[in-house]
Amino acid sequence: MQERKPRKLSWRAAPLLIGLVTFSIVALAQDASTKVKGIIKARNGDIVVVQTDTEPALNVHLTDSTDVGQLEGVLKARNKKMSMAALIPGLPIEVEGPRNGENDMLAQKIRFKGNDFQQAQAIQAGMHEGKQLNAQQQAELEKHNAELRAQQAKLDEHNEKIASNKAAIEANTARFGQLDDYYIYDEVTVYFANGKSALDPKYKGPLAELAKKAEAVKGYMVEVKGFASATGSAALNQKLSQQRAEGVVNYLQQQGHVPLSRMLAPGAMGESEATTAAKGADEAEARKVVVRVLQNKAIAGIS
Repeated sequence: MQERKPRKLSWRAAPLLIGLVTFSIVALAQDASTKVKGIIKARNGDIVVVQTDTEPALNVHLTDSTDVGQLEGVLKARNKKMSMAALIPGLPIEVEGPRNGENDMLAQKIRFKGNDFQQAQAIQAGMHEGKQLNAQQQAELEKHNAELRAQQAKLDEHNEKIASNKAAIEANTARFGQLDDYYIYDEVTVYFANGKSALDPKYKGPLAELAKKAEAVKGYMVEVKGFASATGSAALNQKLSQQRAEGVVNYLQQQGHVPLSRMLAPGAMGESEATTAAKGADEAEARKVVVRVLQNKAIAGIS
C-alpha cells in the first residue's frame, strides 16, 4: 500500500501540470499580440500602410479572418461589422495582431470610429473632385495654348505677307529711283487734323477716282508723300507724317486696288519728314499727304 501512494500523487498532479502548460502557451500568445494606433496613409490590395507615432510606414497585412469594425455608442463599447473596403486613406484606426518583423504586422482586429470614417470619406471625395478639377483646368489650358499657337501661326503668316509686300515696294522704289525724269499724270492732296492720322471719309472718293485713272496710264507708279506741321517735336512729326502716308497707301491698296507692283514706299521721294513752316504761316496746309500718279517720260514719249 505504501508503494502505491507515490503513483496516486503523480497521477493526480498530471492534469494540473497540463493546465499550467496550456495557460503558459495562451499567455505567450496573448503577449505576442500588440495594439497600435495610427492613420492610414495608403492602401495597396491586402496591405494597409499606417503612420503611427513611432513608425512612419507600418505595413499592416489583411487576411480573410481580419475583424474590421466601426465603434458605436456613447462609450464606443459596441462595434458594427464593416467591410475591408472601409479602410481608406486618412482614416484613424486601432490595429491588434502579432508582429511579423520590423515595420510589419498581421491584422487580427481593426477598429475605427464612425465620425472618423465619415471625415475620411469627405477627404477622399474632395481629393477626387480636386483631381477632376485639375484635369478640367489642364484641358482648358491645352485648348487655350492651341488657340494661341493658331493665332501665332496666323500672325506669322501676316508678318510674312507684310515683309513680302514691303520688299516688293522697296524693289519698285529702287527701280523707279533709277529713272531720271518722270511725268506727273495726276495728283490728290489729303489734309489731316492736327495730331491726327485717320483718313477723312471725304477723301476716299477722290483717291478711288485717282486709282481708277491710273489704270489707263501705261507703266504708271503711285507716289505717296506724308507731311506734318512744324508744331511739336521733329521725331513726333516724322512719325505722324509717316503714319498719314501709310494710311493712304493702305486705302489705295485695299479699296483702290492699286497693285503693290505699282506702289512706291510712303515718303520714298525723301519728303516724309515734317515740313518746317514759317512762323505765322497756315500750318493746316502742312498737315497733308500728296498722292501722285507718275509716268516715266520715256514711256510716255515725252522728251
